[in-house]
Amino acid sequence: MAYRASLAVLLAGSAYARDFPNCQSGPLASNQVCNTTLDPWSRATALVAAFTNAEKISNSWDNSPGVSRIGLPAYEWWQEALHGLARSRGVQFATSGNYSYATSFPQPITMGAAFDMPLISSVATVTSTEARAFSNVGRCGLNFWTPNINTFRDPRWGRGQEVPSEDPYHMSQYVMQLIPALQGGLKAEPYYKLVATCKHYAGYDMENWKGNKRYAFDAKITMQDLQDYYLQPFRTCVRDTNVQSIMCSYNAVNGVPTCADPWLLQKVLREHYGFSEDRWVTADCDALQNVWTDHHYGASAAAAAAASINAGTDLDCGQFWPQNLPSAYNSKMFNDTVLNRSLIRRYASMVRLGWFDPPAQQPYRQLSWADVAKPDAKALALLAAQEGLVLLKNEGAGKLPLSKTTVKRVAVVGPLATATTQMQGNYYGIAQSISTVVDAFKAAGFEVTNTQGAALTGTSTSGFSAAVNLAKSADATVYVGGMDTSIEAEDKDREQITWPGVQLSLIQQLAAAASGKPFIVVQMGTMVDSSALVAEKNVNALLWAGYPGQDGGKAVVSVLTGDKAPAGRLPITQYPGDYVNQVPMTDMNLRPATGNPGRTYKWYSKTPVFPFGHGLQYTSFNVTLPAGLPTTFATADLTGNGTTGTPADLLPLTSIPVSVTNTGNVTSDYVLLAFVKGEYGPTPYPNKSLVAFTRLHDIKPGESATGTLDVKIGSLARSDASGAQTLWPAKYKLVLDIDDRASWDFEITGTATVLDKLPPK
Repeated sequence: MAYRASLAVLLAGSAYARDFPNCQSGPLASNQVCNTTLDPWSRATALVAAFTNAEKISNSWDNSPGVSRIGLPAYEWWQEALHGLARSRGVQFATSGNYSYATSFPQPITMGAAFDMPLISSVATVTSTEARAFSNVGRCGLNFWTPNINTFRDPRWGRGQEVPSEDPYHMSQYVMQLIPALQGGLKAEPYYKLVATCKHYAGYDMENWKGNKRYAFDAKITMQDLQDYYLQPFRTCVRDTNVQSIMCSYNAVNGVPTCADPWLLQKVLREHYGFSEDRWVTADCDALQNVWTDHHYGASAAAAAAASINAGTDLDCGQFWPQNLPSAYNSKMFNDTVLNRSLIRRYASMVRLGWFDPPAQQPYRQLSWADVAKPDAKALALLAAQEGLVLLKNEGAGKLPLSKTTVKRVAVVGPLATATTQMQGNYYGIAQSISTVVDAFKAAGFEVTNTQGAALTGTSTSGFSAAVNLAKSADATVYVGGMDTSIEAEDKDREQITWPGVQLSLIQQLAAAASGKPFIVVQMGTMVDSSALVAEKNVNALLWAGYPGQDGGKAVVSVLTGDKAPAGRLPITQYPGDYVNQVPMTDMNLRPATGNPGRTYKWYSKTPVFPFGHGLQYTSFNVTLPAGLPTTFATADLTGNGTTGTPADLLPLTSIPVSVTNTGNVTSDYVLLAFVKGEYGPTPYPNKSLVAFTRLHDIKPGESATGTLDVKIGSLARSDASGAQTLWPAKYKLVLDIDDRASWDFEITGTATVLDKLPPK
């Protein structure tokens, strides 16, 4: 989400402290928006009724000027907080001292690898607390355009780092924890903490691939894939977590730009998912302009502007509406009811945030600098990074953890060995400090030598010899490289998914130089094909770190040295490099077909380098399902006895207590994954589907812990061609972990039962 201008220019031109309305004195005090006995919609209606038509249109964009005539201050609706309070148009960090930094957590792709949903809730709670503290002194607003919940369909996507998973169930569980913690609960009681925004609705997961730009891309998606994959996290966001805002995306879906699509915005979002009238939709930045200039939707710019507001978009991040709504209004392309509705929705949300109300009665208004970057927040940032690290390979005499008795001198080599902000990824805030891998090794008491050896990209090998010499003289060598946002980012997809530049060549020379001594590779960024490292016997270990945030260096070293045992699991598939030649990024179909080997672990028909859910530990575990699990369920019983008001897909199948025993000699967490396999529903059948997971903590050697897997019938369901999510009578097999180390066979009998069906177009 960015205007087609640099962020630096935007920040320099528009970041400033925001005022709160004065309902105690001045002209606004006489408006019923200040009457706390009224409901939010009535209060917002009274406010908007005081606007002139010109004032309504001038406040239709994100940098709303307010209405000084009636005492309504200006307000910036665009704030970011993807993994901590982030630099954005509405967020102003001080240059030093108080409010000059905030806690910077790992990117969602790294936190997703933790498979720890209480952790996500804790991270969101800290983020919203710090955001409120900044807001209370006018350094940001209260509406945050986070999270990104588009599933990671294609490994080339530049914004894959912003999302936690390629799996829609995993994504939905992430949303279930994140949104209530950001907003302060499922309901405003009496106030919301923040307004979160689930984005980008819908079918958005491409930036700029071989000239196919997101601004004009038309995503051709079947109703089946919309229901089962692309829309599932949004349904959770709207229906189950009561998110207060949705962002429509740049792209079109099946010929209609999403921000001008009444089927997506009204039929599906509001009527089917229950996105109530007092919640609102923002467009991505410049997306409304794209409706006209890139999609060529409508007969004129005015018609395109009218199409989006009529369809149900409520805010323009950009100036297309202020520039074109006047002409559309004069031509009667939309009416006062529609214009008023867009404003009332937004200002009703500000009422629920307490924006108009006296601060003394609001606990959130008491938060201050003392609540920012507290010691427990810093500890949480470290824990989030540690839990998200994934050990992909560990073998040979030099395998991890590094022995502190035999390893004294460590050569830390690579273009990201001293990385700071590169470990934060995109949409990041200013951290108080950032721990590099080199600094963390020094802090752990090692003698450290360091050289870059090679750049992330490019062909220069001039630094190879210095790096090889350090490896020869060290007791252990650690290479830190991979990717950063110069390679993958918003508006920047990849065309190759192999290691960029000459990094692999350097790694191979280091492996030869370190022969007989521990040689470890730490990969930053999303996925690259590491099959060469799997095959290289002198590469003892491969650790994936993603974008680990402010304590990335400390987290990496704590795992390499055994102070923290790794337990993360890949939330995405690592494909072989040739995958990019097998399917174009523009192909939105998930299932294997001619010219498409299938997408994600569910449908990929070939052998991945590392599968979804892969992750090693320093110990071993035995996993046992309980005896006596039921073998038969009837669809009528499963769908007819639920709690009144519970959506059918959230009705329970059963809860399964799983015993996990540490049979090794290292205390460790364990991520318990449950998949379902079976031939049910339309062909082709998925390889398997994630249906439940949990993370167990600190299981000591010889001890056991119990993890409860709550399986809902919706996680078993699959949709037909019309988008009818259906529970199918069939034989099923639930398997634990990616190696099927325990399994349970059961059958569902009866008739096929529709749990949820998308409205027809």
